[in-house]
Amino acid sequence: MQEEKVVSSEDGGGRLSRRSFLNLAFVSSLTVLLSQWGVAVLRFLKPSASAKGGYGGMVYAGKIEEFPIGEITHVLAGRFYILRTEKGLLAMWHRCTHLGCAVPWVDDEDRFHCPCHGSIYNKVGEVLSGPAPRPLDLFPVVLKDGEVWVDTGNPIQRARFEPTQITPA
Repeated sequence: MQEEKVVSSEDGGGRLSRRSFLNLAFVSSLTVLLSQWGVAVLRFLKPSASAKGGYGGMVYAGKIEEFPIGEITHVLAGRFYILRTEKGLLAMWHRCTHLGCAVPWVDDEDRFHCPCHGSIYNKVGEVLSGPAPRPLDLFPVVLKDGEVWVDTGNPIQRARFEPTQITPA
């Protein structure tokens, strides 16, 4: 009969025991999982304003010619609407002032309708029916060489519409 030699990690044979291998695999998996979780948390906490041209900072809306007079244009990247009047531009946040729902523009009715609780706003963002407590918030508009830029990092609350809120174009 031949004698079988059993090699264990204590013999210095260079082989891992099953228990050591499973412990190493568990610790490695846990390390990778916690690292991914840490990266996700850090990315979540990082302010979005740091992204150049993204929401929370200056957002490029388009050329002035792209906004017809009297029309509402939704700029999804900036989460706002632009109204171009004969006197200039008004950028309104598409967020309801009641509970923050996104408020769509309804062309057929020439109004904004909040789908959450029924607030209705007119073309310049004034409340026509509640429960919204105030008009849609505004964003400052900057015109540079025929281009429209909107500062989404500084929303402006208002009590009512005033013609001075329009940026001359």
